[in-house]
Amino acid sequence: MAVCNVCFRHCNLKSGEVGFCGARIGVSGSAPDAGAEDHADGSSVTALNYGRATALALDPIEKKPLARFYPGSMILSYGSFGCNLRCPFCQNYEISWSEEAAQFSAEARRAFAVSEEGDSDSPESGRFRTVSPEELAATAAYCRDQGNIGVAFTYNEPLVGYEYVRDTAALVHEYGMKNVIVTNGTASLEVLGELEPYIDAMNIDLKGFTDHYYSRVLGGSRKMVMDFIERAVQFCHVELTTLIVPGENDSEEEMRELSAWVAGLDRQIPLHITRFFPQFHMTDRRATDVRHIYRLAEIARGNLDYVYTGNCN
Repeated sequence: MAVCNVCFRHCNLKSGEVGFCGARIGVSGSAPDAGAEDHADGSSVTALNYGRATALALDPIEKKPLARFYPGSMILSYGSFGCNLRCPFCQNYEISWSEEAAQFSAEARRAFAVSEEGDSDSPESGRFRTVSPEELAATAAYCRDQGNIGVAFTYNEPLVGYEYVRDTAALVHEYGMKNVIVTNGTASLEVLGELEPYIDAMNIDLKGFTDHYYSRVLGGSRKMVMDFIERAVQFCHVELTTLIVPGENDSEEEMRELSAWVAGLDRQIPLHITRFFPQFHMTDRRATDVRHIYRLAEIARGNLDYVYTGNCN
């Protein structure tokens, strides 16, 4: 049995058992070539979603969103499956934590079990395509002529498969290109340290500024996210995103506190304040009033130099 150290949950996994995120699996004996967290008894935890792509697209960098990192450029965006939060408004629920995402996880688990038995000729699931770090890095380089500057690990939560991010990002740097992570920031500093040499920019969700909201609505840890942000700003370009959900994290006082905390790190950290639209398990909510988004942005600008509004058009 092995303990996963990616996030605050510390899932205790038997061999073949999948963690809360749906993307990490317990392994007995020697670790797979993909890399794993080794334990004294020979057990380990590894990324079940390693190289299993569910989405690949060439996106404008502003879509991540990054407003002040190579504006006007494109970036090859890669996504897999799994997430360690339970945001009821998730935009990418099909690959994060919905029933559809659970199917990705189950099929990957079956394929993983076959590979562990040594049947290398077993066909991969049709629900995803395996993309090696070498293939993704080479594809990024091939897309240079289309304005591509590198690879963004995004769509699902990339850090639940941080080994793939690490291995691919190292190769992307060898091509002289950039690496971007779009993350909820719910990961340990140990994981962040593994990635530090290779990551050039992040957009990190700071989804709210109360422990109540993080624990009750999102199933997360605000402290872990804040610690993650504090470390990330020390070595790469960081922009933050806050989705404003009516009746949850939309008070003026909370925005004052959130933006003041960010300014305490660096008042030049860009903050994206984004409008909520009803979806997934929050279809009973109204969309955030555009005027309220503008008001919260005005408040944040009292503390920060760069504040952007999103989803307001």
